Amino acid sequence: MWLAELDQALITNGRATHGMSEEAEPQKSLKKITWQYENCLACVWFTPFDPINADILERGQCIHPKLKPYNFIVSGRDWCNLFQEITQKQIDSRQEMATKAEDSKK
Repeated sequence: MWLAELDQALITNGRATHGMSEEAEPQKSLKKITWQYENCLACVWFTPFDPINADILERGQCIHPKLKPYNFIVSGRDWCNLFQEITQKQIDSRQEMATKAEDSKK
């Protein structure tokens, strides 16, 4: 009997959800997470400590003129309202300079 009641409880709006109704709302909210886009890693003002292997967990300094005096150390996943997207050309240039610097140490 309790199984029939459980099945009835899982039927919503004429269709069976099989427990998915509990998961649907969190899945919708995941689409609203903004730190995956317009974060420090993708910002022109972020200078990662390791530009060759930088990812969202990489730390670095924010060099925005308004924030530079504070010597902020941020991670690639941080973000703020001063975001300016970095171009692929700028990323390539930074990585090339870091590679040359690394090669000169050898």
